[in-house]
Amino acid sequence: MGQDYYNVLGIIKNANEVDIKKAYRKLALKYHPDKNKDACVEEKFVQIAEAYDVLSDLRKKATYDKFGEEGLKGGIPLEFGDTGAWTTGYTFHGNAHKIFRDFFGGDNPFADFFDVKGEVNLGFGGLRGRGDKKQDPAIERELYLSLEDLYHGCLKKIKISRRVMNEDGHTSCIKDKILTIQVKQGWKPGTKIIFPNEGDQGPNNIPADIIFIVKEKPHQWFCREENNLIFCAPISLAKALTGDIVEIETLDSRFLSIPINDIVHPKYTKVVPGEGMPLSKDPLQKGDLVIQFNIKFPEKLTPPKKKLINRALHESSQHGSKKESS
Repeated sequence: MGQDYYNVLGIIKNANEVDIKKAYRKLALKYHPDKNKDACVEEKFVQIAEAYDVLSDLRKKATYDKFGEEGLKGGIPLEFGDTGAWTTGYTFHGNAHKIFRDFFGGDNPFADFFDVKGEVNLGFGGLRGRGDKKQDPAIERELYLSLEDLYHGCLKKIKISRRVMNEDGHTSCIKDKILTIQVKQGWKPGTKIIFPNEGDQGPNNIPADIIFIVKEKPHQWFCREENNLIFCAPISLAKALTGDIVEIETLDSRFLSIPINDIVHPKYTKVVPGEGMPLSKDPLQKGDLVIQFNIKFPEKLTPPKKKLINRALHESSQHGSKKESS
């Protein structure tokens, strides 16, 4: 036989929401471990918290009333025909102190709950009606965006599920909400988008802020350094010495043909001004496109080819020396 949550709180089965809250308030104060150091008291305190966690939630309470603790925790068949699907069973998170804090709005209750005579001094809504609610810690989530998203800007819609208070101010339920993020051109990794007070609601807390932190998805061709875009172009040794044209498709689907007339050495880069990422403060301004090169050396050369290359480079160096001396 499963637990009788109504009996744990000392109330009848058809007790209403106000009765459930009153019963929890009375027992939670009576059996709080800060007031009673007995190990049995701690166990009782957890039982009271679990009973309140179930009976104060309309969905859990309805499942418990119909199927008992076994059905609540083991799951029940979904009412969609003969699908074999079952609901996920309820598991108490075990944090009786969190339920206490959420209900009363304090971490160190007895400094405030009791006056100098040791008598409880509480209004129905919490600590003497003092209203000093604490805000839950911010909830941070990563928002992965492509370089194209950050180049053009875009609109992202994200669905969250959160606990919201019902109109009675005592009970709550889970509801979905769509948060809309207007991604601006040129946003950098680490940019934070803050939605104030969009976390779980409670009777004695200020909902947490939800913060999305921009992360960049890897790109096939480009990597980003601040406002510049880096492109690595493969080039043969022959073209590195004699010149080439690099073809690049930009993030806005244009094609650039960049002539390379200099000799390309391992540290050589070609900068194309104004073809990088937009600046977030002024999207009409852009960083640069920086072309780096991956020189492809031949794996082997025949003796005749080695002689030709050696002769060409030798003649080139001699020609350069004559120009300097003249």
